[in-house]
Amino acid sequence: MPELAAWDSFYVIVGPAAGALIGLQFVVMTLIADRPPAAADAGAAFGTPTIVHFSAALLVSALLRAPWQAIAIPAVLLGLVGVGGAAYAAVTVRRMRRQTAYMPEFEDWLFHVLLPLATYAALVMSAVAACFYTREALFGVGAAALLLLFIGIHNAWDAVAYHVFVSRRQDRAERR
Repeated sequence: MPELAAWDSFYVIVGPAAGALIGLQFVVMTLIADRPPAAADAGAAFGTPTIVHFSAALLVSALLRAPWQAIAIPAVLLGLVGVGGAAYAAVTVRRMRRQTAYMPEFEDWLFHVLLPLATYAALVMSAVAACFYTREALFGVGAAALLLLFIGIHNAWDAVAYHVFVSRRQDRAERR
């Protein structure tokens, strides 16, 4: 399908970037594994969504690199990814409210709930539009994949910065 072929290079960049960042998240989790157990709820609220967004970007990239003959099947699959991601944003809200290790700020709500929800909604809308406006819809899908990658990068950096600059300082102060 010529419309998808034009996007090959884009998804060859986004997909591997998402995969590599997933691997780095595993390395970071190993390095901070000695954190107190109270941080486990915070990890489910703040760390796991990062992996989900990277995985969604990787999945979107893989779906659009497949040799589809028509747009209908990938559009349905992309729509399902979007619906699943939106549902996961609701799970994230519940987890963020339930955890007690950290009081979420506006930036946390923005990058862990609002932006992902908007991105997954854009993915659903692009999937619906793909059957009628394929070329334009592919820009929406590309933007969604790139946003998921950037949201994941922000969240991963934020988590690492928290553990390095806040959590470690608190641990040192408690030991004194």
